[in-house]
Amino acid sequence: MSKPSLLRVVIAEDPPGRLDKALARDVPEEADLSRSRLARLIEAGAVTRDGEALVAKAKVAAGEVIEIALPPVEESHIGAEAIPLDIVYEDDDLVVVDKPAGMVVHPAPGSPSATLVNALIAHCGDSLSGVGGEKRPGIVHRIDKDTSGLLVVAKSDRAHHGLAAQFEAHSVERHYRAVVFGLPDMGDPRLGGVRGVSFEPGGIVKITSQLARHKTDRQRQAVIWSGGRHAVTRARVVEAFGTPPAAALVDCWLETGRTHQIRVHMAHAGHGLIGDPVYGGKRRLSEKAVGAAGAAAARAFSRQALHAATLGFVHPVSGEALRFEAPLPEDMVALIAALRQG
Repeated sequence: MSKPSLLRVVIAEDPPGRLDKALARDVPEEADLSRSRLARLIEAGAVTRDGEALVAKAKVAAGEVIEIALPPVEESHIGAEAIPLDIVYEDDDLVVVDKPAGMVVHPAPGSPSATLVNALIAHCGDSLSGVGGEKRPGIVHRIDKDTSGLLVVAKSDRAHHGLAAQFEAHSVERHYRAVVFGLPDMGDPRLGGVRGVSFEPGGIVKITSQLARHKTDRQRQAVIWSGGRHAVTRARVVEAFGTPPAAALVDCWLETGRTHQIRVHMAHAGHGLIGDPVYGGKRRLSEKAVGAAGAAAARAFSRQALHAATLGFVHPVSGEALRFEAPLPEDMVALIAALRQG
């Protein structure tokens, strides 16, 4: 077994009052040590001064040398699987993927293999420098199995920490395209009476609530008004289908990113996603409204009609502003074409 490598850190002038904060400031960027990993190393007794293990709140002084014993980066326990991926962008620190519908992001008891992480471990190989001491991709956000579109994944600890901070600060740009029942229009008096719904200039519908797990169905999220997690979704109609409109292509964007947020918020507003088996209800489009082809296509659509179309963030290492767009997948293109026929 490989021996730990030793990283020596010299505490700079005017250090913070605690060891953990001083190290977070003074550890070289190329060491790829996030705050959380530093905390684990301190707790494990791997951070010493003159051979003595230190605790997180230990006092440090400028000029002192702190030694950090870094264990070898471990191979991930998650297996590599050579699954084709649509790579939109990649460098030494991160990779942006256009995920197909049907692929789970991370292994879980119900989906132990054939996930995006399995595919990325095979794709990245030795270019994974280690996240949390393990050679694995760092997942900073997820999209549902049956949602398609853009995801950014960290390949290094420093990228993982920087991306996670941006998602926590809600500074990442995320736009989704959804095909919904009805027309979420600010001129609809019913919509204006729905609790949590408000309107903004430019035809924007804003939905604000708390979200939490459903009391009886743990696989669902539910809109609540106290407790839970704050959630804000905005939506704007891109195209209406039918006369009068019975469905719409909608641009949705997230101020917060909660599990199933767009799906549950649009359903709460009365405009559930076509094909959504959890929140879409038993609603159907009539042939009279959208034509035979449109009604049949909507009825046969086997997943929620949701695609993560735009992703924008600041590169966590270079500081460059990055923005990516992914075209609609073939199944949504076909659905929209059928609805236009009505």
